[in-house]
Amino acid sequence: MTTTDPRHYDIILSPVITEKATLASEHNKVVFEVASHATKPQIKEAVEKLFDVKVLRVNTLVRMGKYKLFKGRVGQQSDFKRAIVTLEEGHKIDVTTGL
Repeated sequence: MTTTDPRHYDIILSPVITEKATLASEHNKVVFEVASHATKPQIKEAVEKLFDVKVLRVNTLVRMGKYKLFKGRVGQQSDFKRAIVTLEEGHKIDVTTGL
């Protein structure tokens, strides 16, 4: 087991459990919600250290917050950043069990 830096827990916030993320897991991809300031090398290092796997590539996207009506008032959802992590062949992360 490798030693983990507490900063890795600040980079990876939570796994994304959606229908699209579940379909991506069939192709060795895992989707995480990450800190907005996180870079691709930081995300790769954090996933490799926390889950003890090899990462092939990291793709990121930022979803800008949407304006929504709530009880007749306008509100804005928060922006968030997601990382789609592609794992090397033979490696797997089961996000349903947690850390």
